[in-house]
Amino acid sequence: MRRKPRIPLSPLPQRHGVDPVRIKLPQGGGWATVREHLVERLAAGAGVIDRMIGEGLIVGEDARPLSADAAYVPGMCVWFHRELPDEEPVPFALDVVYRDEHIVVADKPHFLATTPRGSHVAETALARLRRELELPPLGAAHRLDRLTAGLVLFTVRPEERGAYQSLFRDKLVGKEYEAVAVYDAELVLPRTVRSRIVKERGVLAAQEVAGEPNAVSRVELREHRDGVGRYRLTPSTGQTHQLRVHMNALGVPILGDPLYPVVTGPVPAGDFRRPLQLLARVLEFTDPITGQAHRFVSERELEAWASYDAWASRDA
Repeated sequence: MRRKPRIPLSPLPQRHGVDPVRIKLPQGGGWATVREHLVERLAAGAGVIDRMIGEGLIVGEDARPLSADAAYVPGMCVWFHRELPDEEPVPFALDVVYRDEHIVVADKPHFLATTPRGSHVAETALARLRRELELPPLGAAHRLDRLTAGLVLFTVRPEERGAYQSLFRDKLVGKEYEAVAVYDAELVLPRTVRSRIVKERGVLAAQEVAGEPNAVSRVELREHRDGVGRYRLTPSTGQTHQLRVHMNALGVPILGDPLYPVVTGPVPAGDFRRPLQLLARVLEFTDPITGQAHRFVSERELEAWASYDAWASRDA
């Protein structure tokens, strides 16, 4: 079996729980210096790159700052810390429900991204946990949408991360979600929804298209009252926005959804009034390292079920 190339260790420490950016210089190209490549690749402007080089913020594998005339060497790596965006703090608790020497299971609140991406960097579940637990090597085994609350699995040891990620890839993790949506007495449940979902880069909402199904969800009604239903959703695949798309296709879109059936999002930063009523309730798997059987259950409650009138009366 061909081994994957070794990823060199970063010579820079994390900052605010966030890893530095690593750039591997590609083969070929007509760049004489590392600076020339970075100016073209990062689209940050020559002035920004020159400032970072001048302040010693871009380093090589030996942790030494790069000079402006450092020669371009294909395959070499350079590191730097990205400028952190001005993020709105998510004012909800990130609860740790389980921790051992191999894994951490956290109960994520709505509006908190799982891992650094785009405009959400330090204010993410991974960065928060690294800081609060003092665990710089912590990594995410999978991701949960920023607007979705519930259970997320993190790994403590980088060398074991692949084993846990393979559980999700090989569909060896039992996942159960809970959602609150309008109750439709004519909707026959339970049922299994199958469709083909495509999510284009740069487009907020995913689409159902013709073709071989790649998304499968089991939808059950647990209970209903006052025109609102509480649903159990069990996905057997993991397409982007799968549960949200399938609930919308059934005519009962999840309450608080800014994309389905009508795109009104993204949700503005700092607007925490109407969280998406979707919760990753259960996470169940056999630990690939210890062999222990795990079953974790979120203790969060969806606000629209606890008090629909109070939730609905908030300004949209």
